[in-house]
Amino acid sequence: MLRSRARNLIAAANEMLGIARDLERMAAENDGGAAGPRLVVAGHAPPDDHPYYLDLARRAYADRRRRDKMFLTELFGEPAWDILLDLFISAKQGKRVSVSSACIGAAVPTTTALRWLAVLESRGHIVREDDPADARRAFLHLSAETYSRMIDFFAADHQSGMDRTAIAANG
Repeated sequence: MLRSRARNLIAAANEMLGIARDLERMAAENDGGAAGPRLVVAGHAPPDDHPYYLDLARRAYADRRRRDKMFLTELFGEPAWDILLDLFISAKQGKRVSVSSACIGAAVPTTTALRWLAVLESRGHIVREDDPADARRAFLHLSAETYSRMIDFFAADHQSGMDRTAIAANG
């Protein structure tokens, strides 16, 4: 029952993110196409970072939630990837992610998500920062190296999609 409610909330959140993306796009068009702030990680913005990678990450995350609705989630469990996708999306949107929000984004029981957060942190993929305003809360973000790897992943995914489109057009 709770898992079903959580999935419904995640689906609604993804839908709202899509609406927000559309609103951002319309606002950019009204501003003469001015780009929004560029993400800076560890003092620099990766040169090959592209706003489209946010769309790819959102789509990957939404596809995973849709798949979870269609099949047994036990068949496809990859909470680490869900956490990385969630943190990447949040980074691209300039949003901070609390530990509890990351657990929800992992779409697994909290204890499982906490174990995976510990693994990702111990391997240097994510960084935990205490909230200076509230000692009970901590925020998470991707390490600079992991963010760069996510960019490389989505750049390759984007290129692969463009290659498939070209093949289909010439087909």
